[in-house]
Amino acid sequence: MPPPFKKHLFVCLNDRGPDNPRGSCAQKGSESLLKAFKRALDARGLGESIRANKAGCLDNCALGCSVVVYPEGVWYGRVTEADVPEIIEQHLMRDRPVDRLRLYAPQEGGQQTAAPDREPEPPSEGTSRFPSASKAR
Repeated sequence: MPPPFKKHLFVCLNDRGPDNPRGSCAQKGSESLLKAFKRALDARGLGESIRANKAGCLDNCALGCSVVVYPEGVWYGRVTEADVPEIIEQHLMRDRPVDRLRLYAPQEGGQQTAAPDREPEPPSEGTSRFPSASKAR
């Protein structure tokens, strides 16, 4: 029997509270982001084949709202509700990840580099979010 879903999209709902220096995805609107993904998937008739799930901490809250898509293992950061249509239409429907939102560079075989030991600095205008290979674990 095939798996019940073709893809899973996980949205971090971790809440460290408003005073944590790392911030948290919940403080950045991840609950409404998850609802926006679910509404948009249902509106496109994709709710039966692509599942939007809540996740606990994805350990990227400083770069949140954090989203990860499986089975590809593509990690996104600083995702807003405005990004939902692009992620659905480009990545989930056409298998083309949205590079401008990716947290980690793809490697050969479709895998991404491991999360860096420290969180990468926000990119300056016109630069990539991909951490360098020297920062990988």
